[in-house]
Amino acid sequence: MKMSNLFVQTLREFPSDAEVISHKMLARAGYIRKLTSGVYNYLPLMWRVLRKVETIVRDEMDKAGAQELLMPFVQPKELWMESGRWEAYGKELMRLTDRHNREMCLGPTHEEIITAIARDVLKSYKQLPTNLYQIQSKFRDEVRPRFGLLRGREFIMKDAYSFATSQEDLEKEYKNMAQAYTNIFKRCGLDTKMVQSDSGAIGGSVSHEFMVITDTDAGENDVFYCECDYAANSNHAVSNLPDAVVDGSNFFDTAKVIDTPSTHTIEQLAEFLSIPSTIILKSLVYIVDKKPVIALIRADKTVEETKLMNAVGGMDIRIATSAEIEELMQQNGFDAVPGFIGPKGIKNITIIADNTVKNMKNFVVGVNQTDKHMVGANLSDLDISDLKYEDLRLVEAGEYCPQCGKSLKVTRGIEVGNIFQLGTKYSKPMNAVYLDADGKAKPYIMGCYGIGISRTAAAAVEAHHDEWGIKWPLAIAPYHAIVIPVSTKDETQLKVATELYEKLLSNGVEVVIDDRDERPGVKFKDADLIGFPFKITVGKTISEGLVEFVVREDGEKIQLTPDEAVQVIVEAVKRNQA
Repeated sequence: MKMSNLFVQTLREFPSDAEVISHKMLARAGYIRKLTSGVYNYLPLMWRVLRKVETIVRDEMDKAGAQELLMPFVQPKELWMESGRWEAYGKELMRLTDRHNREMCLGPTHEEIITAIARDVLKSYKQLPTNLYQIQSKFRDEVRPRFGLLRGREFIMKDAYSFATSQEDLEKEYKNMAQAYTNIFKRCGLDTKMVQSDSGAIGGSVSHEFMVITDTDAGENDVFYCECDYAANSNHAVSNLPDAVVDGSNFFDTAKVIDTPSTHTIEQLAEFLSIPSTIILKSLVYIVDKKPVIALIRADKTVEETKLMNAVGGMDIRIATSAEIEELMQQNGFDAVPGFIGPKGIKNITIIADNTVKNMKNFVVGVNQTDKHMVGANLSDLDISDLKYEDLRLVEAGEYCPQCGKSLKVTRGIEVGNIFQLGTKYSKPMNAVYLDADGKAKPYIMGCYGIGISRTAAAAVEAHHDEWGIKWPLAIAPYHAIVIPVSTKDETQLKVATELYEKLLSNGVEVVIDDRDERPGVKFKDADLIGFPFKITVGKTISEGLVEFVVREDGEKIQLTPDEAVQVIVEAVKRNQA
């Protein structure tokens, strides 16, 4: 490809709406162009990257025994009603009506469709287990699309679904897919961790995410990990806590309500009473699926909202506003402002406690009276019927690994893949069954396995870049190399550059020659911005029979003969393709 013909326009500045480095780099280097909020055009350079990611994914999925198919992007309401997700999925599901008033949606995922296909085809245990996958565009109407391709509304995804007759076969395929994913991301040049995670709207009892570890702002979640093999997303991580004072008997000898003026925060209350925050019971009001829920937790700890949402079986969660809290107080006959609420006297509302509450004694808690708290309280003083305990706590670095007891570390991660053990979540409600060896109808035991194709490409930019531009891993780079004649008006430079270009092409190297009549600085900046793994510059040293050879990843510059430069690149490409 000649640079003069390449469909690309690089920009001098980063787009004003770009927040993370992958969005900035891909837009500035001419890979993507925004169409509307969360929706992007994939320009030729980007499309070459995506096709290479897809090729790697297909290769490893096929090797793992999965079979490819393609399902419709538009899905009928009826199947989503069968699974129970039409209402439960939430506003992210883009619903529409056709000219015949049939309700449909744009597919954010394909569990319903694949389950319907399976129940029509997989009639006998003799046809199982099997694994089917597709690569296709998806659409989720994100409330706040951001981070470019990392959190758009439309995106390209590989999703696979396995069908088995037993939990044992499901777990076998789960491990098979985990290994395939490890191979895929390694080939894409990404360092990933497989971490325990929340199953979210997909469902299922066991799930893991493959996270690209990064220190950039694009990291979506904290990943807690240990020197042993423990690793978990923040919404699923658990830990053992260091010893702490949780019995306030040294401070309070009886339960009573006292004045605590202007103590709206935990810090103010602890300072006013001269106590550690570990003997304060914190009461937080959340709105889960439009209904109030009160979460109780030791005051020095933080509620992890996904854990709370799952504990009450919800699909959407947010912290309550001050107005909502005051309205809740009024409905229960109280006149208290935020900072002084507590569970005592609250009726007809779900109250759930974190496990840290179990061992608390003689603690301090709000009593739904402004400027007052109860001290020396115990759970028996609060009159809570059927209090349910769950792990609601957000883990913090330095707490202890639940497997080996060592201190947990934390880093940021970008999710690029996930795997779920669905069990019968979809097969039972959709009556998707097979006949076993005894002729009895039984639901499939299902698994689900997703990879974000466009997210993987963006994550590669997050992991491989510098201040000058992208450093594509060789396997997914749009082109392997660029040849730059410093001056196209110099006949010798142009002749050698053209010969290099043709030799590389004839040896299977994907190469661009920058034949533009531009200043050398413009050519070099564009090459670094676009991120060609190898760069050959033909300049004045060609009079000595030498060209400058640069490896983009490490910036190493060496002088080689033209034939040596060709040999290095050809061998590198062959090793990568082996």
